[in-house]
Amino acid sequence: MTLHTILKMGDPRLLRTAQPVTAFDTDELHLLISDMLDTMRSVNGAGLAAPQIGVDLQLVVFGTADVNPRYPDRPVVPPTVLINPVITPIGDAEESDWEGCLSVPGLRGLVPRWSRIRYTGFDQYGDPIDRMVDGFHARVVQHECDHLIGRLYPTRMRDLTQLGYTDVLFPALDPADDD
Repeated sequence: MTLHTILKMGDPRLLRTAQPVTAFDTDELHLLISDMLDTMRSVNGAGLAAPQIGVDLQLVVFGTADVNPRYPDRPVVPPTVLINPVITPIGDAEESDWEGCLSVPGLRGLVPRWSRIRYTGFDQYGDPIDRMVDGFHARVVQHECDHLIGRLYPTRMRDLTQLGYTDVLFPALDPADDD
């Protein structure tokens, strides 16, 4: 198990457009995914994109097996490995909700996202994934996939007065869990 350092906002590697994965079911890919899952779980993340650990590939992992202490009131999202994703909104409806990010530690912002999406891509074996989701699941997927195009959630915000420190906005949450 290798825990990777998560890059923070300001690192230029977070602003790049990631490259597609071209080889599936390789030892190297499986090791990267295992390390990403271990890294994500070690900091109670709901998701992690390869660019957040400096790997320039279109690969995200997300999901929670149990209630996530960083998002205690959110439903469980099935653990997923998603490679070369494509997101398509279902309808025009948007929802704004609070987001945090492992690359923007200690802060939360009110971010608009599509309410319902279809996402497609592949798992680590090259098998296709095709899901229609809404709510928190849709938000997590959109957030993680933004990392693949060099975007962090503050760039999606429409009102920066709705950006603040987690321990001020949500004092009941343990601020250490938002790092």
